[in-house]
Amino acid sequence: MPEDVTLAPIVVEPDPSWQARGLALADELRTVLGPSARYAEHIGSTAIPGMAAKPVFDLQVTVDDLRAAERAFDRPLADRGFQRSSYQHDHVPAGLDDDRERWTKRQWSRRGLAGEDVNLHVRLFGAPNERLALLFRDWFRAHPEAVPGYARFKSVLAGTVNDVGTYADVKDPVVDLVIAVAESWATATGWTPHADVSPGA
Repeated sequence: MPEDVTLAPIVVEPDPSWQARGLALADELRTVLGPSARYAEHIGSTAIPGMAAKPVFDLQVTVDDLRAAERAFDRPLADRGFQRSSYQHDHVPAGLDDDRERWTKRQWSRRGLAGEDVNLHVRLFGAPNERLALLFRDWFRAHPEAVPGYARFKSVLAGTVNDVGTYADVKDPVVDLVIAVAESWATATGWTPHADVSPGA
């Protein structure tokens, strides 16, 4: 079933197997979804070594057309226990004067069935939300000294609030601060999205 934002958030200690399992899930989805999936990548906290996280894998599939992807992906994902979410927009970072429609997406979730629990985010190639997800992951991978502090923040937050929706609302401004720092790093290093992944590979 899709994620229920009224449920209490659960953040657990990092599992060294998360990265390999996330990569395997991404490979599986790339095969299942076919050429419409330009990229399929493991994102989010389970993709960051040493990061505490909800025990749910976040994956991002990059496409050229969201409506076409919605039509093409519904059946094969449903066959694997995924349900499409009603959420079609990401949080726009604070202070960014941007059209909300540039932050659109499609999302499917799988819970409590055979296989891993997954949030699948389908985003447009080159869209700011597609880029942000990868920048967040890669900045933390390049700055392991920042991981314990953010992990502790998430663990304390999960023990303080009563539902996943509130957890996300409180966490979003902190993510905004991370991204503000990460943008400077991206400029200084020449970071680009998908640098370590081949299209359709």
